[in-house]
Amino acid sequence: MLPLRPLRRLGVLAATAAVLSLPLSAGVASAAPVSGGACSLPVLSRFCPPKTVVLDGKRLLVNKLALLFGERTVTASLKDLLKQADAAVKEGPWTVADKERVPPSGDKHDYLSLAPYWWPSKPKTPENPLGCPYVQRDGVLNPETTAVSDKAERLKAFTAIYQLSLAWYYTGNADYARRAALDLRTWFLDAATKMNPNLNFAQGIPCKNDGRGIGIIEFSYTFTQVLDAAAILSTGAPGWSKGDESAFKGWSADFLTWLRTSQYGKDEAAAQNNHGTFMDMLTSGIALYTGQTAVAKDILEKAKAGRIDPQIAADGSQPQEIARTRTYHYSTFNLVAFTRLAQLGERAGVDLWGYQNPKGGSIFKAVDFLLPAATKGQSEWKYPDLNFLQYAALDSVHAAADAGDREARAALPLVPKSPIGDLYPVRPAAEQLDDISTTG
Repeated sequence: MLPLRPLRRLGVLAATAAVLSLPLSAGVASAAPVSGGACSLPVLSRFCPPKTVVLDGKRLLVNKLALLFGERTVTASLKDLLKQADAAVKEGPWTVADKERVPPSGDKHDYLSLAPYWWPSKPKTPENPLGCPYVQRDGVLNPETTAVSDKAERLKAFTAIYQLSLAWYYTGNADYARRAALDLRTWFLDAATKMNPNLNFAQGIPCKNDGRGIGIIEFSYTFTQVLDAAAILSTGAPGWSKGDESAFKGWSADFLTWLRTSQYGKDEAAAQNNHGTFMDMLTSGIALYTGQTAVAKDILEKAKAGRIDPQIAADGSQPQEIARTRTYHYSTFNLVAFTRLAQLGERAGVDLWGYQNPKGGSIFKAVDFLLPAATKGQSEWKYPDLNFLQYAALDSVHAAADAGDREARAALPLVPKSPIGDLYPVRPAAEQLDDISTTG
């Protein structure tokens, strides 16, 4: 007779194989609730892929199986992830309602932030206490903006929710799940602490405006992580109920309505640089999560001509991003949006990986353009950057390699890991690995 552990492993393998063999329709499989079938059975539901929007739920399930068999790459990556989750389980929860500064609406439940690269141009006096007018210094953070806590706490909260949900999924440790659920409810659902589903006062410029469409970027590059986290918790996590899931989907749907109908949302959707790419990623991701698959597909299809055509040159460079003062940072940043957008396309049945614009540019070429610097360092990057960090490209190289880019696959072993390790194997979607807290 086989020992108990191998028997359990064989049982998990058999159940997983059975579920993975089920026919799944494109888009709906990752974004809409499963009705009927094996996944509705309590015994098998824990072996079903999470209905994630960017992450590949089937791959997460295969990773769980790989961990049972001690696969080295996934095991090492999980060890790095758990270091982050073990810290996150002791922090927070965070809320927009605890800030000192009151938004122009008078409601602390409204998210508030200031433009990071705008500075006073005059001495501060009793007659001009803010030093108005403010002027832009691209890439140079005004430390006064950090006095408004919502932006920094949002990043901490969303990162923690993502890491904790993944940690629970892979380990089954209920403490991770309960903390992720608490963080989610505190930021989005509980009446005393929840954020209103708008960004009316994001990245305002003192003496100039209360908010800007450009401020939506503060959610665009992180909120799809939260959507995937909620989808993972909805596979049966302790502390996260069906009512919580329904309420969060309702909040997300309201937020999507604001994004698509407000003037700020329309302004951001019209942007021709990373802001526009991330806006598409944000809105298509929410649409998939809330079951609006046709809306998601429309956004993703339009991204071909609307984003890839104007933003990626024939050689793979990104003209709008290399015009910045942090050229490598913003080139890798925009590729986070492009590679995640392409993964959203995989869930919705829209091929962005294979699309080539009339100039010959593509997402693969944009990744390949970075490979010399990503593998050999700043000497291979011919543009200025205020703070070049070679490892910032790692996740986008991972994503392109997974999607079939041979040059990226060959280069991958030569790209250095970030200081927190290589988390991509256990959360296989690109994240910005250098400091994004100052990104605007």
